[in-house]
Amino acid sequence: MSDKQLRSKLGGLEGFAFDQIPWTAPKPLHESRVAIVTTAGLRVEDDADWNAGDQGFTEIPRDADDLTLAHYSPNFDRVGWVLDKNVVFPIDRLHELAEEGIIGSVAETHISFMGAQPDHTLETIRLDSGPAAAKLLTDAEVDLVLLTPV
Repeated sequence: MSDKQLRSKLGGLEGFAFDQIPWTAPKPLHESRVAIVTTAGLRVEDDADWNAGDQGFTEIPRDADDLTLAHYSPNFDRVGWVLDKNVVFPIDRLHELAEEGIIGSVAETHISFMGAQPDHTLETIRLDSGPAAAKLLTDAEVDLVLLTPV
């Protein structure tokens, strides 16, 4: 399906609206613990593949070197991932930023969701797995996330 066809089918889709938008004052970047949240469908090598419509998430340890890009969509271009995992999961760049003192630290755990979602309401992510992932990161004292939408 082309982008034009997809836009014509989903162009009128309404997004979720929040009644109030909270404002928080962030920590300075050089004091912040940073985690990656990606929609690349990453799995640690021994995990099962994603299933169509799976709106759960996986935890990715910061020292994981056996990641599999298990993105469900057959149209997903994997070339960048094959050449350099940092295109999707920029963990090496975060470590460099921490070493240079630009960020405070790199989180121990990162999060991966599956980006290809046939249920465009994303109700499970919005009401269940999204808040669960946010709680996991909050409990790990993560101050901000680097989102890599794939």
